[in-house]
Amino acid sequence: MKNLLPFLFLVFFISCQSDTDKKSTSSVDKAAMADSVKIAFQQAWSGYKQYAWGHDALTPLSRNYRNWYAESLLMTPVDAFDTMKMLGMEEEAKEAKQLIFQKLSFDKDISVQVFEVTIRLMGGLLAAYQMDGDEQFLYRATDLANRLLPAFDTPTGIPYRYVHLQTGEKRDSLNNPAEVGTLMLEFGAISKLTGSPIYYEKAKKAMMAVYERHSEIGLPGTVINAETGEWVDTESHISGRIDSYYEYMLKAWILFGDEDFKKMWDTSIAALNTYLADSTATGFWYAHVDMNTGEKTGTYFGALDAFMPALLALGGDLDRAKALQESCFKMWNLAGIEPEMLDYSTMKIVDPTYALRPENIESAFYLYQFTKDERYLEMGKTMFDSIVKNCKTYAGFAAIRDVTTMEQADDMESFFLAETLKYAWLLFTANPWDFKNTVFNTEAHPLNRTW
Repeated sequence: MKNLLPFLFLVFFISCQSDTDKKSTSSVDKAAMADSVKIAFQQAWSGYKQYAWGHDALTPLSRNYRNWYAESLLMTPVDAFDTMKMLGMEEEAKEAKQLIFQKLSFDKDISVQVFEVTIRLMGGLLAAYQMDGDEQFLYRATDLANRLLPAFDTPTGIPYRYVHLQTGEKRDSLNNPAEVGTLMLEFGAISKLTGSPIYYEKAKKAMMAVYERHSEIGLPGTVINAETGEWVDTESHISGRIDSYYEYMLKAWILFGDEDFKKMWDTSIAALNTYLADSTATGFWYAHVDMNTGEKTGTYFGALDAFMPALLALGGDLDRAKALQESCFKMWNLAGIEPEMLDYSTMKIVDPTYALRPENIESAFYLYQFTKDERYLEMGKTMFDSIVKNCKTYAGFAAIRDVTTMEQADDMESFFLAETLKYAWLLFTANPWDFKNTVFNTEAHPLNRTW
């Protein structure tokens, strides 16, 4: 009975909302909103061009640039390219392509974070290849994959977090489910597009190694030792360091048709809804629990967790998806822009930063696609308008240091162009999206099932 209570409460919650949902109408001008999104992208790209050209990211307040490592890997141009193509910005895409082909090399004397360069660079290059058709994009993606392969050489198959691009030297054996599992779409796509199975095999073995070490009740922890396979942190949740591990289970099954991933998803989502789903007076949420006992360890939920309504919708669970998105939108409206983290039991903000994250708008896009309820257009408009109001700067868009004061921070991550603005654009423009043959990686790069 204990395990049924959260779902029974959820059904009651949704039934109370049903009349309102059925009457949901919207006066949102989708064409005008799409124009506003395109203008925002043009401003962000213009700021990058003027102050950060050839570097990883713009620092919009100082009107300067930041590189992730000792040398630039062109994070922003690679991340932004497919968004430009979607927005019909062919001249901008052409100049980004020229920069990438002239300047992007992975033959560098630096150690990189496997997860981040996979989702941003490999994912961006693969999407660019499928949208543009130039083999140079695939060549660079494959070169990067080859340089990352030494990270997987561990007794467990779980990769190290960092690898040197020239020597293959590895470091940081304490990894997490998200950074281990969120390689499958990109490495799998490389195998499908090149005909070489090694990338698929390495990424799947790594993901399976984490899955096989789930607790008896079906949950992973937060930190695992790649050498020993032992859990170092046994807290389980859907927040950062675990989040996209779940996302890639479902999407890998959709993209590759591999039934092993379907089994992983089915058992994992069942465990999540048994032990983490939490219906409270403040809404429907997912809690933090102990992976072994299922006992609650925290009532924390944040901007990264807001990916979950999209994933639930993609998995066919629209009731939970709709209920959770209402909670995510409530979180957004607490201060006018969502905080990085809140305690949903008290609705108190515990981390007031906002890094220009996309997940809440992403979920609005998915739910609009699956329900056609115009309430999600209104959500998207509210979120996008608040970003423009509070984050816009002379040179681009800035993260927020504290959403309670709207003090800006000198940072514009590449994912703002790759994800946040892309999902906003798609929300207001996309015809029915073909989720069966095209999936988005966790950086919002579309990968097409062309094989």
